[in-house]
Amino acid sequence: MDDEGARGVRGTGADRVPGPAVPPPPAVPPKVPGAGTPASGQPWGARGGEPEAPRVPAIPPPAGPPAAHLTGPTPPPPPTEQPPASLDVWLRTPRPRADPGVWRFGFTPRPPEQGEEVSDRSLVVGAVITLLSALLLWSLWRNGYLPYRLVPLKLFTPGEWWNPGTSGGPRTIEGADALTVYEALLFGLLVYGCGRIGNFSELFRRHVVERGQPFLALAAAVAAGLTQLLVWNEALPVVRPVLVLVAAVAGGEIYQSQTVVNIIYGLIAAAVLWPFARLGRWRELIAARRGTGAPAPADDPAPATETSADRWPELRAAGWIDAADTLTAEVRTGRMNDVDVARLRHAWAQATRSPDRLAPLAEAVLRTGGAAALHPSGRRDLPRRTARHDVLTGQVRIGRCAEDPHNPYARRSTGLALDPTLLGTSLLAVGPPGSGKSERLVRPVVEALGLRALAGQAAVLAVGGAGAPLGPDEAFDVVVRVGNPASAHDLDLYGGTSDPDEAAAVLAEGLVGDVGSLDSRRAATVLAQLLGPYRAAHGHFPSVPELRELLDGAPAALAALRATLEAAGHHAMLRELEARARQAGGPGDPAPVLADRVALLDRPAFAGFFATGPDARPFELRSLGQYPLRVRVDLPERGHAEASRLLTRLLLAQFTAITAARTDTTLFAGLVLDDATHAVTAETVRGIRRLRSVNAGAVLTLRTVDDVPEALHTPLLGAVGCTAAFSGITTWDGKRFAEAWGKEWVETREVAQHTVFADQPFTRALHALRKLVTGKAVTTDAVTVRQVEKERWSASELAYAVPAGHAVIRLTTVDGEHAPPLLVELGGR
Repeated sequence: MDDEGARGVRGTGADRVPGPAVPPPPAVPPKVPGAGTPASGQPWGARGGEPEAPRVPAIPPPAGPPAAHLTGPTPPPPPTEQPPASLDVWLRTPRPRADPGVWRFGFTPRPPEQGEEVSDRSLVVGAVITLLSALLLWSLWRNGYLPYRLVPLKLFTPGEWWNPGTSGGPRTIEGADALTVYEALLFGLLVYGCGRIGNFSELFRRHVVERGQPFLALAAAVAAGLTQLLVWNEALPVVRPVLVLVAAVAGGEIYQSQTVVNIIYGLIAAAVLWPFARLGRWRELIAARRGTGAPAPADDPAPATETSADRWPELRAAGWIDAADTLTAEVRTGRMNDVDVARLRHAWAQATRSPDRLAPLAEAVLRTGGAAALHPSGRRDLPRRTARHDVLTGQVRIGRCAEDPHNPYARRSTGLALDPTLLGTSLLAVGPPGSGKSERLVRPVVEALGLRALAGQAAVLAVGGAGAPLGPDEAFDVVVRVGNPASAHDLDLYGGTSDPDEAAAVLAEGLVGDVGSLDSRRAATVLAQLLGPYRAAHGHFPSVPELRELLDGAPAALAALRATLEAAGHHAMLRELEARARQAGGPGDPAPVLADRVALLDRPAFAGFFATGPDARPFELRSLGQYPLRVRVDLPERGHAEASRLLTRLLLAQFTAITAARTDTTLFAGLVLDDATHAVTAETVRGIRRLRSVNAGAVLTLRTVDDVPEALHTPLLGAVGCTAAFSGITTWDGKRFAEAWGKEWVETREVAQHTVFADQPFTRALHALRKLVTGKAVTTDAVTVRQVEKERWSASELAYAVPAGHAVIRLTTVDGEHAPPLLVELGGR
């Protein structure tokens, strides 16, 4: 068991375990100064007693880089994400529940959508006209040109205060005081109504507030000075009404004291000045100039409490106070990173299911702090990150939803992220070369799964051509370079199984699954008739040259196998071999096609690869479903394109078969194919559909949907829950996505405008005034509102309206929640 899943190591030093590394700073949060190797007795899920080393496959050091003549010039390093301020702040940052695909780290919903803004011209003209109208109305009031203006006041005051008649003025001092207060109240209502009708608040916000400081404070100061001048000149009814009200409450004798009068005048001046100080934000400006302003709370979104995440409340609730204090100190002193937090939380959650594992884990935490329960490789982070990751939620941010009418208002300008709940439904990405599939989608997903593997929560298999941007060698535990003699690992064509029928079914799918005229079940039967007898005779499956000879029906190879079976007494296997001999050469015999496909792997470039027997120890894909491994397979696409496609198809078939057969689905198993051209078959489509129920998922990228057989277009788009159409796809591909994404009911408004012609001079004058205010001619609108069913994205829009560096992505979770197709700016902040 110690070497299971990592067999067949070549080269010197193949039995070494990688030591600690000091990678560059991760995305979030800050990097640990040094990543130590597992301390002696560190638990990885230890079961009771003293912690012991885990029974996981021995992970050798990554193989050295390939020769320069195989890889070409070294590409420039991708950008590295920068860390935030501190780990404890990162832990306390809220991650609210949100719609599928929303970047939850520090997410705040958008404010409600506002209506269409008024143009600057209409805003200014409307404010000026409102102001002039208010001045005219106030002038008419003060000069007594408005009839019945005193009737409301006379209804609520004694009659002896007023002269006879509806227009009679005050007769007594009390009436004069009442009129003063009455005019002040009406003036206040007039100012409020003028401000609302003229939309002065929007005018102030757009032309003053948006200019910022110090213009805002200066404009408020000028307005305050002008207002004070008008108030003390009694152009505005403020001072006299206040004096009247004070005298009515406290008595007129209060004005005999000059001190009281000065205090009242000071309060009036302060009351007039206060609104302008608020509007101009004078206090903030003064504090900023003095340097005494409080810092913005953006870096500390939540205060530290006993139940905050950086205090490890789950350990405290279980009674492990010392372990929680140790981890809290590790967090606050910077000796932990985000991967350590996620790994220890996951280890604690697993240990709570087996109480006998809690004590060893707590002791390991007390002894080594954040280095407890390390990944078997001893790594605590990736050497480089090119995307923003939130390891606590498993999200990786791949872009930002564009400000586009196709996107719902609530999703515009929000971050878009992928996580295992989305990848568990599998993802299909289609786009031409150079559209950003590898750099902006595949690489971030591989990084995210690699980080989760280091946290003990996932296993990842990344498959691509030599030189594909899947990450450096140091980011993987196993690197298989097919066809490269310097490769430290080999590949098991049979997936590590010992069952001939299972091995034959998967191998047949990889060899001839793309041949539409050939039944893969018949091909599996032919392979089983040869693999079973060979394994019974030799104890292992045949190598590639031996399998080719058996499929070709070489007499010497069949005779030697028959003799070995007879000597060992395997009569059942002899019957299998005889049945194969009788069927050989018959009509529809799949053996010749199988032999031709095996011949693609029986080339000098692959000499020594795909070996079997007691001396060969290839990497077995079956271990991917048992241990948190990070595996990368480099395929020789340039010189052996057909062989690379065959191996891609075989790895996809093995992955779907192995993940579906595993009983422990704790680990999320992820497969990432950087190029799935001709790799999808009818059986693998059915396998992809089953992945979501076994905590696994696949990411497939295609240059065009036509890289898949036409009969599988609809089943493939229906099998995956997440789809992405990158910029540059054809209208034919766009049509398939448009059909898969369906339609939605939308409300359409058809407006027919008819110009109004006036016959009367007064009406023409009003129309001219309206045109002056709005800038448009006077028209009448005939509006027709209808509910119609419309495609979310049409084929033409997908082909021509998606900008470069963007993609339209539709997401679905394993629980069935879904998001509409969203236009995403890849890599956008």
